[in-house]
Amino acid sequence: MNKNKVRLIDVATKAGVSKSTASQFLNGRFDFMSLDTRLRLQKTVEELNYVPNNIARSLKTNKTRTLGVIVRDISSYYTSQAIRGMDDYCKKQGYDLFIYNSDFEPKTEKNALTTLCQLNVDGVIIASCGNNAKLIEDISNNTVPVVQFQLEHDDCDTGIVVADYKKASFEATEYLLKLGHKKICFVTQKFETVKSRQEKYQGFVDAHKKHNVAVDDTLILHWNRKEGLKGSPVDMLNSEQAPTAFFTQQIAITVDVLRELEKANIDIPGEVSLLGFEEIPMAEFFKVPITVVKQQPYDIGSEAARMLMNKVNHPSSVNTRILVPCSLVKRESCDTPPQQN
Repeated sequence: MNKNKVRLIDVATKAGVSKSTASQFLNGRFDFMSLDTRLRLQKTVEELNYVPNNIARSLKTNKTRTLGVIVRDISSYYTSQAIRGMDDYCKKQGYDLFIYNSDFEPKTEKNALTTLCQLNVDGVIIASCGNNAKLIEDISNNTVPVVQFQLEHDDCDTGIVVADYKKASFEATEYLLKLGHKKICFVTQKFETVKSRQEKYQGFVDAHKKHNVAVDDTLILHWNRKEGLKGSPVDMLNSEQAPTAFFTQQIAITVDVLRELEKANIDIPGEVSLLGFEEIPMAEFFKVPITVVKQQPYDIGSEAARMLMNKVNHPSSVNTRILVPCSLVKRESCDTPPQQN
């Protein structure tokens, strides 16, 4: 039989089931279907090389069984793991993904959102750059459901899945304080309008308060994606308020600080400790393995897909905020301050 002419009724007839049962199987609805029926239908679909007519299906069900995903940097370790979590979950639900990369550009992100709506996707998962909040809210309220992940901005008004940044930052800072560090340099991007970055800083502050250690504002070092570090970590180490540890807030910042310290032959952790937020691929094999706050991007991606599927299937469900735990991976880049060694 020519696969181009195989119809749903052909599958049902050969498998000895009703057309309705065959349709339920192809749509992943197995709740009241016996294992024998499922196996028989699977075998029939494979034998007939049946390919569902998704266009016809979408016209009938008003669903395309596709989801859009917009990320900021598809090449990053975090993003690739998160997408894998989304894809694994969606495949089990019979959904396909369209993936767009925004390169942190608001206009590119806006174009991707518009294109995905034109493609009639059933929903969108986005790691937003933070400049299209009104558009995202409008799409989520009036077009298709939207779920955000990775980074939460102050004006977020959709469902969202992020790491438990405050708790993770608190635990990492407390670890450094218990090692004896009282001068910890917090290396971060500007965080005034980004809730996730604010929570990292708040966890840092809360740990200091718990241990009755004052936070020194002169030990906040800023970084941005275009220009890198706004000051020299090496110069800070030569100042009167020299830190004994650096706590970096994302992988790119960690790499830049590490590069500067190694260029100046600064001994880690002999002269200064280094703790990074976000796992660095193969960090355990570095000359000095880096202690990190390890996020769970695969779980975050999977949970974001699950949340979106729930919104697709239950449009009236309320927006929720899910925090995924992190873990502190202790390696060799952290030790007691030099004077205590």
